[in-house]
Amino acid sequence: MSAPAPSPLAIVDAEPLPRQEEVLTDAALAFVAELHRRFTPRRDELLARRAERRAEIARTSALDFLPETAAVRADDSWKVAPAPAALNDRRVEITGPTDRKMTINALNSGARVWLADFEDASAPTWENVILGQLNLTDAYERRIDFTDERTGKSYALKDAGELATVVMRPRGWHLNERHLTDADGTPVPGALVDFGLYFFHNAQRLIDLGKGPYFYLPKTESHLEARLWNEIFVFAQDYVGVPQGTVRATVLIETITAAYEMEEILYALRDHASGLNAGRWDYLFSIVKNFRDGGQKFVLPDRNLVTMTAPFMRAYTELLVRTCHKRGAHAIGGMAAFIPSRKDAEVNKVAFEKVRADKDREAGDGFDGSWVAHPDLVPIALESFDKVLGDRPNQKDRLREDVSVAPGDLIAIDSLDAKPTYAGLVNAVQVGIRYIEAWLRGLGAVAIFNLMEDAATAEISRSQIWQWINAGVVFEDGKAATADLAREVAAAELAAIRTEIGEDAFTAGKWQEAHDLLLQVSLDADYADFLTLPAYERLR
Repeated sequence: MSAPAPSPLAIVDAEPLPRQEEVLTDAALAFVAELHRRFTPRRDELLARRAERRAEIARTSALDFLPETAAVRADDSWKVAPAPAALNDRRVEITGPTDRKMTINALNSGARVWLADFEDASAPTWENVILGQLNLTDAYERRIDFTDERTGKSYALKDAGELATVVMRPRGWHLNERHLTDADGTPVPGALVDFGLYFFHNAQRLIDLGKGPYFYLPKTESHLEARLWNEIFVFAQDYVGVPQGTVRATVLIETITAAYEMEEILYALRDHASGLNAGRWDYLFSIVKNFRDGGQKFVLPDRNLVTMTAPFMRAYTELLVRTCHKRGAHAIGGMAAFIPSRKDAEVNKVAFEKVRADKDREAGDGFDGSWVAHPDLVPIALESFDKVLGDRPNQKDRLREDVSVAPGDLIAIDSLDAKPTYAGLVNAVQVGIRYIEAWLRGLGAVAIFNLMEDAATAEISRSQIWQWINAGVVFEDGKAATADLAREVAAAELAAIRTEIGEDAFTAGKWQEAHDLLLQVSLDADYADFLTLPAYERLR
């Protein structure tokens, strides 16, 4: 291992946490500092490139497969690296933040994989960032048993052979970690903090357990961003002294621009790639963000009316399966976000049937696995994939050569019959306020109206409000989507929440702040690229 650099990073404006010295060792900080020195300048260039590309889309209202990478797509000879044994069967994956209780429950859930989330399901408080790292290391060391002080319930890990394989998701490229800065006072990208601390402490430990450092890469917008990750992996493996190819990365295709570069993304990561994933809410958010100036043909209806059977969503998911299997990678399907009710069996029955139909469709389309948000959904998803896979670990041999997707198919938003509704506006405001309030208190995965919501939910909610107002949408009842109407709905929701939870709980929460922030990012003429950027300024 390389010797630690003499100038580690400064920890600023952060109260010391119990056991943080186990995570923030001099050697680990030196590694993160070196990642920052080498790779942050390129990160900055790629963020600038995002803005340039967005301006081009605003000018043309079009996207196409890249002519400059046509040779990569045409070359049938290359494949991604073979999947390691621990990642070969991914038929059900559970997602969630890395708090202590979730860590144990997710590992014990019966899912093949746990997406340990430092991104959309985790508000990036210093406590969540550092103690989340500690919880993962404690789990690998089998010292994570604990008793919930409130309920008295005890939690402990099952036998090693029954535990899910961890695939860790760091923050997206756009987020910085304000509590770790270099000598110039520049904050380190959150992605490098999350990846660096986890990799430094756990790469060899995971290899010794028969697994490895596996990652989900979020919010990727181009193959150039994937190439940057590949360079980071190569450097990190040499630095820590583990073999090249030990890292495996699954890329979320959750931006519209990445959907046009799936093969190039796999090619850029081919020595470290293990698959692609289809993430619905962020994908729809990305469509709105990129085509928000495109007029009526790009106006999305209520988010719950855009199912995965919509023609443009079918084009996206079927292209993803075909691309993955052509290149020997896993295709992982979308999220079942339902949270079972302990009180209403009828609600559960209806929802479970919808989950089953969704997972049956994914398995039938050729996906190798899929996501759930709650342990009670693991058996339903398992049944769907077991029916198709049997004893096989995946169905990568199903090449889906019947799939043919033209560039316009991925953005054929106007192929939908559904239209925005007033009820959809109300729901976007309700969910937006409730989610942001919890996020500002440090919670990133929040149960709202029997669904597990994360930051992508708030992004699509505020983006739809913005789009409908700016596109001059008129709802079915004749009301026009206006800033005044959004304010009226938000005021009514805030009053309803006050009545629902009582004055004391309302005052103790961050409801007014959440209301104000939702309206800010929904009504400002200057559309914020990510809600979490202004929200992070308020996160304490």
